[in-house]
Amino acid sequence: MTPEITVLALAGILQAVQFALVSIRANIELPAGKTMGPRDPDRLGKPITEQVSPKTGRLFRALNNHFEGLILFTLAVVVVTLADRATGFSAICAWTYLAARIAYVPAYYFGLVPWRSIIWMIGFLATNLMLLSVFVV
Repeated sequence: MTPEITVLALAGILQAVQFALVSIRANIELPAGKTMGPRDPDRLGKPITEQVSPKTGRLFRALNNHFEGLILFTLAVVVVTLADRATGFSAICAWTYLAARIAYVPAYYFGLVPWRSIIWMIGFLATNLMLLSVFVV
């Protein structure tokens, strides 16, 4: 298994961990009828993310951000792998993406400004460099 595929698998595990963190906190903060129900707008009053504490709301947003980032990262891993262009550079980019995603969660949770945005940009840049690396001969 290439380092890029390994990192992709670990990024998937990170997403599952983030989901568990959000779920646990939301279930502690909200009644079971809200978290376990169908979440119909007329029953909730407002979105669940607006009913939880600010820090739990940040965990929700960090999770959603990871869903978005993971799409591009997965694309980069697939392209590098199928093009048979895995290199030491693409491996470094993959590990940088994962490190940034791990660091992003506490940075967002604790509201670290501007570090959250800088950490996000590092992961985004690493993913795009990985994609661009397939064109370098």
